[in-house]
Amino acid sequence: MGEQSANQRFVDEATVEPDHIARARAHALELGAAPISPAVGAQCAVLAAVSKALNIVEIGTGAGVSGLWLLRGSPRATLTTIDKEPEHLGAARQAFAEARIPPARARFITGRASDVLPRMNEASYDIVLVDADAEGVIEYVEHGLRLVRPGGMVLVPRVLAGGAVADPVRRDAVTTAYRSLIQETQASPAVLGALSITGEGLLQLTTVATD
Repeated sequence: MGEQSANQRFVDEATVEPDHIARARAHALELGAAPISPAVGAQCAVLAAVSKALNIVEIGTGAGVSGLWLLRGSPRATLTTIDKEPEHLGAARQAFAEARIPPARARFITGRASDVLPRMNEASYDIVLVDADAEGVIEYVEHGLRLVRPGGMVLVPRVLAGGAVADPVRRDAVTTAYRSLIQETQASPAVLGALSITGEGLLQLTTVATD
């Protein structure tokens, strides 16, 4: 086992997932709504906590796992979560209710992100998490950077696509989309970006102040 694999295994085993999130994870897997890993979830929770996020947007609800992690990090935040699958939103509602999250702290929107995001107010959110339709990830991130306040963050899990992004031979649409996103944001003078290899990968972006 290589050093990177050993480190990854240790991180996965060391990360403790709260019971209510573990139950949501099990339900997500039953639905085929692949959740973010506990390690990436914990990282998102820390970022939500240190940023003192109060308004969060999640693109891709799944069964509520990532939303629960974000609200664990920022218990006072309000989460707006968007998904085109009513079944996934229903599972997330159930998971939030079981976690005793007040209904006023979560807003569930059924629809395609490409239709919903243009109608949302810019510079109004602290965090936007993008975890849906990998082929459209660049478009969603562009919306996310518009929606976050100055100093806010756009978070993109799964950005390493299971190791495919690092393989120059891989040219499929998903791999190409993630690879282009990383290259474009790293090269942009308007964005600060950091890439974590924890779990399935997490790209962290924020806009650069202009004054």
